[in-house]
Amino acid sequence: MKKYRFLIFVVGLIALLLTQYKLVMPFIYKVASSDLFLVDSKDQSSQQAISTPLSNIAFMHCNNYIKSELGPDVTIVFPEKPLNAWTLGNYQYLISAEINVSGGDKTITSNKKYACRITYNNGDDQEGALDFENWSIIGLSGVKD
Repeated sequence: MKKYRFLIFVVGLIALLLTQYKLVMPFIYKVASSDLFLVDSKDQSSQQAISTPLSNIAFMHCNNYIKSELGPDVTIVFPEKPLNAWTLGNYQYLISAEINVSGGDKTITSNKKYACRITYNNGDDQEGALDFENWSIIGLSGVKD
């Protein structure tokens, strides 16, 4: 048996590679090309910065979330509009803006750029867009640095 150990190893390795190449990978390609992961939405992604009513509401909700995270001891001055807002498709937005933050003693102020990723959960039904309960903050960076 010791004599054939290397030969069994090589045959097993070849069988494993052939199984992966002939069975597993075609199945994965078929699943990936199917409609299984297709999200049918009226909101299409864009590589260009946008300014739509829904992106403006997303910006407002990100600002309200930041204010609630930093607490009442911090004074924040928000801009009128974001630096950039992108739609990622399926009502997901990436908001980039700059805020002016003052600490509790009001002597230390700093400008901070933040990025907020937010999703509108109700899809094409935009009736409840003003209610923050219909939104999910996926990520926020640049505020608590």
